[in-house]
Amino acid sequence: MRPTEQRPKEKRPVTVRLAAWSARHPWRALAGWLAFVVLCLGVGLAAGTHQATAEDHRVGEAGRAETLAAEAGLGHEPVEQVLISARSGPLEEAAARAAVRDVTARMRKLPEVARVAPPVRSADGGALRVPVIMKGAEADADDHVAPLAAQTAAVQRSHPHLRVAETGSPSVSVGVDTQRGQDLALSEAITLPVTLLTLLAVFGSALMVAVPLLLALTSIAAAIGLSMTVSHVLPDAGVGASIILLIGMAVGVDYTLFYLKREREERARAGGRLGPEALVELAAATSGRAVVVSGLAVVVSTATLYLATDVIFSSLATSTVIVVLAAVLSSLTALPALLVKIAQRAERRAARRERRRPVRRERRTGRRPAQRVRPDGTGRIWRALLRPASAHPARALCLAVLLMLGLAAPALGMQLRVLNKDSHSREIPALRTYDRLTTAFPDLRVQHQIVVRAPAAHAPEVAAALREAGARTHSDPLYATDATPPLRTSRDRRTTTMDVATPHKVSSPEALTSLDRLRTDYLPATVGKVPGAEFAVSGDVAHDTDYLAHQNEKLPLVVGALLLVTFLMTALVFRSVVIGLVGVALNLLSAAAAFGLVVIFFQHGLASTLFGFDTAATSAIGSRVPLFLFVILFGLSMDYQVFVVSRIREAALRGVPTREAVLHGVGASAKVVTSAAAVMVTVFASYMFLHLAEMKQIGFSLAVAVLLDAFVIRVVILPSALILLGRASWWPSRTMRRAQG
Repeated sequence: MRPTEQRPKEKRPVTVRLAAWSARHPWRALAGWLAFVVLCLGVGLAAGTHQATAEDHRVGEAGRAETLAAEAGLGHEPVEQVLISARSGPLEEAAARAAVRDVTARMRKLPEVARVAPPVRSADGGALRVPVIMKGAEADADDHVAPLAAQTAAVQRSHPHLRVAETGSPSVSVGVDTQRGQDLALSEAITLPVTLLTLLAVFGSALMVAVPLLLALTSIAAAIGLSMTVSHVLPDAGVGASIILLIGMAVGVDYTLFYLKREREERARAGGRLGPEALVELAAATSGRAVVVSGLAVVVSTATLYLATDVIFSSLATSTVIVVLAAVLSSLTALPALLVKIAQRAERRAARRERRRPVRRERRTGRRPAQRVRPDGTGRIWRALLRPASAHPARALCLAVLLMLGLAAPALGMQLRVLNKDSHSREIPALRTYDRLTTAFPDLRVQHQIVVRAPAAHAPEVAAALREAGARTHSDPLYATDATPPLRTSRDRRTTTMDVATPHKVSSPEALTSLDRLRTDYLPATVGKVPGAEFAVSGDVAHDTDYLAHQNEKLPLVVGALLLVTFLMTALVFRSVVIGLVGVALNLLSAAAAFGLVVIFFQHGLASTLFGFDTAATSAIGSRVPLFLFVILFGLSMDYQVFVVSRIREAALRGVPTREAVLHGVGASAKVVTSAAAVMVTVFASYMFLHLAEMKQIGFSLAVAVLLDAFVIRVVILPSALILLGRASWWPSRTMRRAQG
C-alpha cells in the first residue's frame, strides 16, 4: 500500500484518536482519569477556596460609598443583636435586667467582641435589645459569630422564662449557608435514586446504569477540586458547589447517554463482526464529536456571563465551564475504556455459558447473527409523536410556535427584585429573630449610609450640611424620627458618614422612594453645595437598587454576545447559516416560554397554591435568574440541537432526501433525548424543593425548559421547520448540496 493511502487514517479527528487509545489501553485510561480526579481534589483541598470579599461585590454608587467609607476606616462594624422578650405577657423589668447583665458579662469576655453597647428598650416596652459589636471587618464576621451564638444559648438556658435569641447580618449569613448545605444534601438524596431508576429503565442493566453515574460523579469531584484552585484567580461567590452539582449531574449523564446510545447502535448494526475497540472508534467518530461540540457550545455560551462584570455571574460561569469541560474529558477518555472493559467482560461470560451449554450447533458461523434494527430507529410512540411534523409540517409548526409564544407572553410583565432577607426561608432561626427584632424596633429594618468626602478644611461645612439633610429626613414620614442621625468623621477629617434609618422593609416601595429622595433631593440640596465635596449613599436598599441597574445595563451586551456566538458556533459546525439561524430562534423560543412559566408560577403565586411555597419566595423573580437562565438554557439547548441535527446531517450526507433525513435523525435520537431530558428534569426539579428562592426559580425554569425543548422544540418545531425548508436548510454548504443532488 502506498504511503499516501495511509494519510486519511492519520488525519482522524482527535476525538477518535483519543478514544482509540483509551480503547486499546483501557486500564491506563481509567487509571489516568482517576489520577486526574484525585489530583484535582488534592490540589483543590490543599489550596482551599478563596471566597469573594465585600470589595468584589461592590457596584454602582453603593459600591463607591462603601469604598470611600472603607478607605477612611468608617466601614460598617459587624453587629449582632441579642433580643430579650417575654414568652408570654409583659416583660418583667427585674428578669430582663438580669438577662441583660448576663449577656453583657458573657459577651465582653469573648475575644471576638469589641464592645457591648447599653441595652435599648422597644417603644412598647415589650422587648430589650443588646447590641454586640464584633471586631474586624463585617465581611469576616461570619467566621467568628459561633462563640457569640453559644453564649446567647447559654443565657437562654439560664433564663428559661424569657426568650433570648440572637440575630444580625453575620448570624443570618451563617444560617443561610447552613441551609444551603442541607439543601444540597437533600438534592443529592432526591436526584441519585431517581436518576438510577431512569437509567435502569433505559438500559435494563445495573452495570450500564453505573457507567453514566460514575462518570458524572467523578466529573463533579474533579470540577470541585479545580474550582477551589481557580477561585484564587476568580473568587467564588458561594454558589460554586451548587452549580457544579446542578450542571455536572445533568451534562455528565447527558454526554454519556449520547455516547452509549451510538455504541449500542454500532454494535447492533455490526452483529458481532466488530470488536469492542472498533465499535468505540465508530461511536467516537460521531457521538464523540457531538459531545465535544455540545460541551464547547455550553462553555462558550456560559462564558458570555463574564461580560456582566459581576462576581456572582463570574462565579456561576466559572463553575459551569469547569464542570462541563470535566464531563467532556471523562466521556472522551474514561468512557471508551469502560465500554471496552464491559464488552470484554460480556464476551467472556458468553463464552463460559457457551462452553457449559450442551453441544448444539445452530445455523450460524460462530458469531451471533446481526440484530434487526429498524431503519429509522424509531419506536411506535415516537412515530406517533412525529406524525404531525411529518404529515402536516406547516400546520404543526404554526400551532407549536403559537403554543410557545402563549407560554412566553406572561414574561412581558416580569418583575425583577434582588432577593434578600425579606425573601429567605423563615426556617432559619436568626431570620425568625430578625422578624421579631424589626417588629419591636422598626428603625433597624433599613439603614442608608451617607458617605461624604471633601477637603479637610471643609469638614465643618460638611457636618452642617449633613445635619441639615438629617433635619429634612426627620420631618419626612419615609424616615425614622426617633433620634437625630449621628455623624462619624475620619481621623484626617476628609470623610464623614451619617446613617439614616427608614422603618420599611428592604424591598418595599417606601424604602426605594426614601433612597431616591436622599440621592436626588436632600443631599444635592445640602451636601452638594459644599465646594469639592463628593457624596454617595450605600446600604441594603442602595446595594440592591444599584445591583439591579448594573445588571440591566449589562444585559444587552451579554444577550447580544450570546446570540452571536451561538449562531457562529452552530453555523460553523454544520456549515449552514440557515441551521445557525434556526438554532438561535428555537433557543429564544424555549427560553421565552420558560420565563413566561416562571412568572406564572412564582410571580403570580401559582407555585404557592400547587406546591405550598412561601409567598416571600414567589412575589417577584430573583434579579439574577433571567440572565443566568438565558445563558444556561442556550448552552443546554445546544446539547439536543447538536445531537439531533448531527444525526440528520449524517443521513443527508448519505444522499437521503432532507425530509427522510429529518425524520430519521429525530427518530434515531428520540430515545436518548428523552432519557437525557428525564435525567435533567429530575436534577433540576429537585432544586424546587430547596429553601433559597432563587434556586427554586432556577430549578423550576430549567426543568420546564428542558421538557419543552425535548418534546415540543425537537419533536415538532425543529422537524417541521427543516422539512419545510428542505434543501435550503443546508445553505450555503456545497458538500450538502452535492449530497442532496
